[in-house]
Amino acid sequence: MSTIWTQEQILSLAPDASSAKNGKSLAVRHKWLSLHYNEQAIWGEFQGSGKNPYRTQIDIAEPAFKCSCPSRKFPCKHALGLFLMFANTKDDFHNSTPPDWVKQWLDTRQQKQTQKQTAASKKTVDPQAKVKRAEQRYNKVKTGMEDLELWLRDLLRQGLAASQAQSYSFWDTAAARLVDAQAGGVARLIKEMGSIPHTGTAWEERLLSRLGRIYLLLEGFKRLEKLPTPLQADIRSQIGWTQNQEELLTKSGLEDKWLILGQRIEEQDALKTQRIWLWGTATRKAALILNFAYGKQSLDVSLVPGSCIEAELVFFDSAYPLRAIVKNRHGIPRLIQEIPGYSGIKEMMSVYAQALSCHPWLDQFPASINGVIPFQQQDQWLIRDAANHQLILMPNFVQGWQLLAISGGHSIDLFGEWNGEYFLPLSILAENTFLHF
Repeated sequence: MSTIWTQEQILSLAPDASSAKNGKSLAVRHKWLSLHYNEQAIWGEFQGSGKNPYRTQIDIAEPAFKCSCPSRKFPCKHALGLFLMFANTKDDFHNSTPPDWVKQWLDTRQQKQTQKQTAASKKTVDPQAKVKRAEQRYNKVKTGMEDLELWLRDLLRQGLAASQAQSYSFWDTAAARLVDAQAGGVARLIKEMGSIPHTGTAWEERLLSRLGRIYLLLEGFKRLEKLPTPLQADIRSQIGWTQNQEELLTKSGLEDKWLILGQRIEEQDALKTQRIWLWGTATRKAALILNFAYGKQSLDVSLVPGSCIEAELVFFDSAYPLRAIVKNRHGIPRLIQEIPGYSGIKEMMSVYAQALSCHPWLDQFPASINGVIPFQQQDQWLIRDAANHQLILMPNFVQGWQLLAISGGHSIDLFGEWNGEYFLPLSILAENTFLHF
């Protein structure tokens, strides 16, 4: 088994700084009585202050942890130390058959997962109550969207130049009314517009583009029942409706070997948003795993960029399906050897145009482009392909020099997000080595 975990990724699992520090201090061979692993798990025995050694075990696929020590922290320092040693000095571990105490734990985890899926498939909901709640929500959103249309018309009647004189509270107040109307998705779009008139050049074009997208959403909502079902789902999602993930898990998914190509974490007002991008090797389909965490809540760490997993994914309804959830996983992750991608920027832009024609509100488009060269021009980082087509990199991308150094001025395979204006690199493959930013 090849470990796909780095020391930095493992330490990020620590519940606090002291656990990370103590875990590092325990990642020493002579402090452990035994160290073992197989294709599914890592386990070891640590001699603590008590009579009996602590038994520590890790399900490597998730990862998940268990230790017989009395610590209430999760994962404990012993689990962190064991994991760090496996990542750094795997030769100290013996490839073995799991003892009963490890096998029972793994079997119990599998049984719980099966029971959870069975319970989700059998869960029943009062259909009348569900219809009533849906009607109440729709009426609130309808009122909020009607008020939004009046607000937009007043804004345009005054002219775009007038928006520069507006404070952030002007936009925040309009967004708050939409939150009250249970249209949180549109509220986010309005709030984001507040900074556009005060940043950069050509702000008028960017503001008008955002206004156009919102107006298109308004018009789509008016005709919601007349539109195709997948497009209805996109409009509802943009407004703020969420699809029930338990219901999604009852559906059949898409089985494939999925390459985990990149991850992006953004934080705003203590809310962390995590985007994990996957690519199906057989289906040649992109997938987005979207997770959220508030405050000190932890994000998913089981999908490691640079690895390949065998899994069944269920996609959310959409005219251009990207977002998905993992229904089942099989085996353990493997290191990826390639980044499949577009032959050039022109091909990528063509596929992007097709995606927009299906889903006009697409914020991030996943794109792997093979054979591009990074370069700097007038304090701006760009990439170009063999045909000299170019893309500007995101202004807040600070690893431009690192990207250039890794490429050595030669072509590389690059994966990232394209938002219609800038490209944000997330990972590269250079000389058969995968690197994630």
